[in-house]
This record gives sequence, structure tokens and C-alpha cells, in this order.
Amino acid sequence: MIKSGNKSSSAAEDYLERIQELIEAKGYARMVDIAASLGISQASVTNMVKRLDTEGFVLYEKYRGLVLTPEGERIAKEIARRHRILTDFLSQLGVSSEEVERDVEGMEHHLSLDSLEAIERLCQQLTCHPDLLAKIKHGSNKGIL
Repeated sequence: MIKSGNKSSSAAEDYLERIQELIEAKGYARMVDIAASLGISQASVTNMVKRLDTEGFVLYEKYRGLVLTPEGERIAKEIARRHRILTDFLSQLGVSSEEVERDVEGMEHHLSLDSLEAIERLCQQLTCHPDLLAKIKHGSNKGIL
């Protein structure tokens, strides 16, 4: 996680996650691709990428594209892991895909590692106990405790 605790660090983490996704999907990440996938202007992307370069998370060369540094890649993969765990959790509980995506974007930057790991363990248990999952999804608390 990028240490700062403000909205700007959450945005930086979103950029790193998206850059990693583009590199995995296409083999590269260009400013235009990042802007299109985030639905923002190339100027905004350029400003953030310059910041990420200064902070040591990406290597950026004007007109040549960018790559993640090892630290940038580590953070991007951690954010992707958080995203996956939270998506799995809410999806298992029957939350609509639109709400899952919106909620996960709000949650993924704010959970402690301990909380995330607890959610991951809970997901594993719910997978192993479909009867319990069914009770939770249908709002029945009889027999849960």
C-alpha cells in the first residue's frame, strides 16, 4: 500500500492496479490506454504517472510508455488481490455485480491486512459450507450459531 492515507494515495493505487492489468492483458501500458480504461483525460494520467515515476513506482519515458518498478508491481498485485478477495466475498453473499464493483472500489484501499485476511478465511469457510452460505444469503440466522 502507498503510505499516505489520503484520497490521492488511493488514486495512485488505482493507477498502479490498472497499469498492471494493462501490462498483463496487452504486454504494455500507454497513457492513452490508461486514460481510456479509467475514463479520464490523458493530461490527468500524465500528471499521475509523473508523480508515480518520482515516487519510484513506475519508470516513465516521454513518448515511450512506462513499466512498473518492482515496488510498483508489488503494490499493484496487492491491490488486485484485495480487489479479488472483496469481490469474491460480496459476490458469494449475492450482492449484484454493479454494487460489488462500486463497493469494492470504495473498500479496497481502506481495509487493514488483518481484516482482509479474516474476510479471505471467511470466504474459504463459506465455500466449504454451502449450507451456511445459503442461510446467510437468504437472511436466515436459525442454526447459524
